[in-house]
Amino acid sequence: MTDAPVAAPLKTPLHGRHLALGAKMVTFGGWEMPLQYAGITEEHLAVRRAAGLFDVSHMGEIEVAGTDALAAVQRISTNDAARLDIGQAQYSALATPEGTFVDDLLVYRLADEHFMLVVNAANIAKDFAWIRDGIQGVGDAVAVNTSSRYALIAVQGPRALEIVQTLTDVDLASIGYYRFATGEVANVRSTISRTGYTGEDGFEIFVAPQVAERLWGALLSAGAPAGLRPAGLGARDTLRLEAAMRLSGQDIDETTSVLEAGLGWIVGWEKPEFVGREALVRQRVAGVTRKLVGFEMIERGIARHGHPVYVGEERVGVVTSGTRTPFLEKAIGLTYLPSAASAPGSECAIEIRGRRVRARVVPLPFYTRARG
Repeated sequence: MTDAPVAAPLKTPLHGRHLALGAKMVTFGGWEMPLQYAGITEEHLAVRRAAGLFDVSHMGEIEVAGTDALAAVQRISTNDAARLDIGQAQYSALATPEGTFVDDLLVYRLADEHFMLVVNAANIAKDFAWIRDGIQGVGDAVAVNTSSRYALIAVQGPRALEIVQTLTDVDLASIGYYRFATGEVANVRSTISRTGYTGEDGFEIFVAPQVAERLWGALLSAGAPAGLRPAGLGARDTLRLEAAMRLSGQDIDETTSVLEAGLGWIVGWEKPEFVGREALVRQRVAGVTRKLVGFEMIERGIARHGHPVYVGEERVGVVTSGTRTPFLEKAIGLTYLPSAASAPGSECAIEIRGRRVRARVVPLPFYTRARG
């Protein structure tokens, strides 16, 4: 009897570029991805002060089309997709009947009867099956996993707009937050979305896989004088944590509800039907018994994912995300606390190497970019 073979990690179209740049590669969500190039701190600070270039081609794309596409998306996602204009995106969730997370996602309205759902890399197969099964019986709507048709490159940071603008005739300043447009970037046909996962302004650019290397190289060359640096998963994680953006599989999963995660604003409460609605309405009326909160360490120590969390002598959960961030230079984290102990200023304790270390609940997000 032999063990079942382990599937080799998938590679994005930019894999060779990462190796050529000397990236330290790791397996993440079934993909071989760059953890860092020059270093997490340097890459994090480049994004906060200038710009960073990310390969996020591991993300999945699932398209829903047909005359009843809107009804289908409305059924399987929590937010109200009817509010989307063509060329607009929204943050949403796939919820279980209990109101917990299958995944979080972005919903793009490509046309009246055509939507694209961008889902997390580790969940592509699960999400596609959930969506395909969930829209059965809606009417004229079909879901297709189109992930192989896209590479996705993100440029994030205060100088992102000026860098990308040198390579396109599209007026990037006219693209509002969570809006997108089509055009050419570096002579590559692209969908340019003003979205991101870092807390900074920036763009996520969808292109065909076969032209991804050309676009990556053009962006690196155009951005170098402005301080753009390639950035890996390590910096992406510390950046999103400073901005209090939830990480699927850690901060949110099938054991945590949309309301417990503090994401009631991605629920279309006026929609008459969607998966999870009844459970979420009950929670909204009764109130949740625990909440996702941000904390800063009061005493010396760095909280990491999985560290036990205490209120008084009672163990109440674990750290879902935690680190010492390069920009804020603080040890911060996220955890679920009982609602009665979740107000800013409340204290909890994190067990680090067998010692309980004091922490204080603080408002989220930890970091908000300067505007204007």
